[in-house]
Amino acid sequence: MPLDFNVKLIEEFRTNAGRLGGPFEGWVLLLLTTTGARSGREHTTPLGFVEDGDRLLVVGSAGGSDRHPDWYRNVLAHPTVTVETGGESGVDTWRATAVAATGAERDALFARVVAVAPGYADYQKATDRVLPVVVLHRIPVSDYTPPNRLDALADELVKIHDWLRGELAALAEGLAAPGAAELTVELRRHCLTFCAGLAHHHGGEDAGLFPYLAREFPEKAGVFERLRVEHEGVARALDGLRELLARVDETGPGDLRPEFDRLRAELEAHFAHEEAEVLPLLRAAATVS
Repeated sequence: MPLDFNVKLIEEFRTNAGRLGGPFEGWVLLLLTTTGARSGREHTTPLGFVEDGDRLLVVGSAGGSDRHPDWYRNVLAHPTVTVETGGESGVDTWRATAVAATGAERDALFARVVAVAPGYADYQKATDRVLPVVVLHRIPVSDYTPPNRLDALADELVKIHDWLRGELAALAEGLAAPGAAELTVELRRHCLTFCAGLAHHHGGEDAGLFPYLAREFPEKAGVFERLRVEHEGVARALDGLRELLARVDETGPGDLRPEFDRLRAELEAHFAHEEAEVLPLLRAAATVS
């Protein structure tokens, strides 16, 4: 869409809690604000979306153009985004991690999108490029106090860890594959997505979840201090992961596998320890409440 048209559409969206008139009357859109891959400036784009459980799917269709839209290139470089959706009580604004699906997962998600919005199939027919499907994972806020959310938070913790494990598995698979220029790009994309997702996950825990649970279970203060220290160690491991991926071009993916396996084992051990300590406390707090 032309820039000036987008500006008017965005203003109407925010003014009317997501309800649009004119040619877009009845359409359900969201606003996606990304950080420019080159400029570092924020850009907001109106997009159609499809719900998929507790996550949203958006497609880089660009109207069937042969060029990926700018917002898609932005999320590959900066996966943390802002999402605005309309509702009865106004516009709901939240942060998310944008993950570009690949391979069989991308195909399955695109089929899901087309089942709901067949027009995307026409966009795919109009171009030789594979239309990217991006999954928007909501980043939990730091307010963990409502007791009726504790069971849901336990489930969310496992989901986030499972997603992070999946990103580690994708990196491991890439390192095991034959070296190629496009492979290093894919590895770095997964690294960016994984590192950004884990950093926000730990930031939310340190700022909200752990202080809340420490107040509820003062006898577990040592557990949360250990987890905080582990988070510092994980941050150093992420720095090592970034450095590792920066050397792919020089050494080849296979030569870096032993070091990656060590980093992966450290991260997997942290996830398992955190689940063993935190999940029972969340379940117990939910039962008491």
